[in-house]
Amino acid sequence: MTATLPILRLLKHKDRRLRAGHMWIFSNEIDNRNTPLTAFEPGEAVLIQDASGHNLGTGYVNPHALICARLVSRNPKYPLDKSLIVHRLNVALSLRERLFDQPYYRLAFGDSDGLPGLVVDRFNDVLIVQITTAGMERLKDDIVIALEKVIRPRAILLRNDTSSRELEGLDSYVATVAGEMPEQLEIIENGAHFTASATSGQKTGWFYDQRSNRASMQKYVRGMRVLDVFSYVGGWGIQAAMAGADSVTCVDSSALAIDTVNANAELNHVGDKVIAVKEEAFEALRQIRAEREKFDVVIIDPPAFIKRKKDVNEGLKAYHRLNRMAMQVLSKDGILISCSCSYHLQQDKLREIILGASRHIDRFAQILEHGQQGPDHPVHPGIPETEYLKAFFTRLLPN
Repeated sequence: MTATLPILRLLKHKDRRLRAGHMWIFSNEIDNRNTPLTAFEPGEAVLIQDASGHNLGTGYVNPHALICARLVSRNPKYPLDKSLIVHRLNVALSLRERLFDQPYYRLAFGDSDGLPGLVVDRFNDVLIVQITTAGMERLKDDIVIALEKVIRPRAILLRNDTSSRELEGLDSYVATVAGEMPEQLEIIENGAHFTASATSGQKTGWFYDQRSNRASMQKYVRGMRVLDVFSYVGGWGIQAAMAGADSVTCVDSSALAIDTVNANAELNHVGDKVIAVKEEAFEALRQIRAEREKFDVVIIDPPAFIKRKKDVNEGLKAYHRLNRMAMQVLSKDGILISCSCSYHLQQDKLREIILGASRHIDRFAQILEHGQQGPDHPVHPGIPETEYLKAFFTRLLPN
């Protein structure tokens, strides 16, 4: 099997990160003299070797990307093909079925499930798939066949419209590739029922990674006034209302999201507790402060302000400003739930931001607990990039 794969050879000492557990290879690590990147097609399967010609495993290559190759298997006998995809999906499924009693979860999480460049979210018998690398795009048909074999879904939608595809030179598109997609996805999470748009919603339509943190939130909200900023379709806010909050205000800039919040509130019989406001987050917080309105719990779950290293400085300013403004509308003994999905904002840095914001407004802060992404988004211990989500539960008191 290995003899049929073209060889991609690394420069001397450039195998260290792979041997330490990482799975990515950068374009400046390739021995272009012996195995020039220009000789490969985007997504082509390769046998990866160190500078001495020792096999490191199989993977795929994209000569046009900074991350020009990804290791798939450390066993040279197993290239990425339909058989391996079926096997890896079955292994991933066994974990999710152990964790969850209902089929609503992230089924495949890229490198962490041995499927680099592939994300699959499951909504009962509907699958939403995101392919972000040329290697996986090349195997698109095999992925669909593998999913049909492992899950037997009613429908499969490719949401291949993420900005990360540009880095791989891939087109953006959304396509139903199996069955007939429903207009609305159905989600069950922590006992709450939701709907979201399959084709127009953010990412795959839902954010399963916050499931555990939304469960932890519920003990803080009973009898409280809750503000859910960047609410999307109400994942936090609706569950807060169901957990006994007196009132919940959801804020989002999307009209579609706000309409869906209202629909989800009615679906869960908490429409009398939930107010949905279409407004940009920072402007909403400014208006709330100007009106001297206070909330007992404020939840801020923004999109990634730092998507790339070049965004760090501006992103840090946004996180500082957001946390400060959220604290300014908290009651005297309030709870701030502050989240970040930016990998480039490390947990310690978010803690520093929370401390700095509390000092700026002269409040005493107590961090009560912190959370991360749920177990259906497992962290690959050799790839720090797979650990991205942070959530701090902080109590704010007068000094």
